[in-house]
Amino acid sequence: MPGRRLGIGLDVGSTTTKTVMVDSQGNISGSYLVPTGASATKAALRCLEEVGRKTATDITGVPTISTGYGRSLIDFAEKSVTEITCHSIGVHHLNPSIRLLIDVGGQDSKVIRIGENGRPTDFELNDKCSAGTGRFLEVMARVLEISIDQLGPLALQSDTPCTISSTCTVFAESEVVGRIGAGESSKDIAAGVHVAIASKVGTLSKRVGVVKPVCVTGGVALNPAFRHYLSKQLGAELWVPDNPQLTGALGAALLSLET
Repeated sequence: MPGRRLGIGLDVGSTTTKTVMVDSQGNISGSYLVPTGASATKAALRCLEEVGRKTATDITGVPTISTGYGRSLIDFAEKSVTEITCHSIGVHHLNPSIRLLIDVGGQDSKVIRIGENGRPTDFELNDKCSAGTGRFLEVMARVLEISIDQLGPLALQSDTPCTISSTCTVFAESEVVGRIGAGESSKDIAAGVHVAIASKVGTLSKRVGVVKPVCVTGGVALNPAFRHYLSKQLGAELWVPDNPQLTGALGAALLSLET
């Protein structure tokens, strides 16, 4: 569009694909999110189509940067940038005071120390186990026969979380089944599940060093019980952006303005 510079970021995650379009001032002019499904390319193209449709913008030729788990699969992007860098830049743009970013998605989690210039200075990633990710919560919700959206509110009803000692999702699932069989309440089990994931993510955070203010992003940041127990683990209040799943795509979009 003549006289109006735009940039697009695509964050291709293992669970969801997100896109953000920004104007030359870094303001978000459009965004969209879809399940990644079996084809990252199809998910990315649908995101672009929907952003263009929703904003009534011809996005042909708008510079695009990909990031995330499937960033290398997006061959129509100008280039790809690691999610560590993109999340840092996106969060810094929204809140320049943040020095520690905790991003918990469907299949992975990461903790990033952010410098004053918005670039990452240190980071830690979770191991291959899914215990510190959204997948862990999805499995436990299924065992408790409730939706993932019900899990967090249910956990907050408990005053006595049960102990989930297993750090492996598979073994923790068996442990939860056993606790159900022993007659423990669903709310106490749900709370114990959240204590377990918060502990896992908290340990990862302490390896980097907890520096306040702390920001939490990713789909799991929408879970109130996770935020509650993670805050207790870290001894810090948590700042959550209005759209915590979009920070990686936002960072990529901001970088695309420099291409």
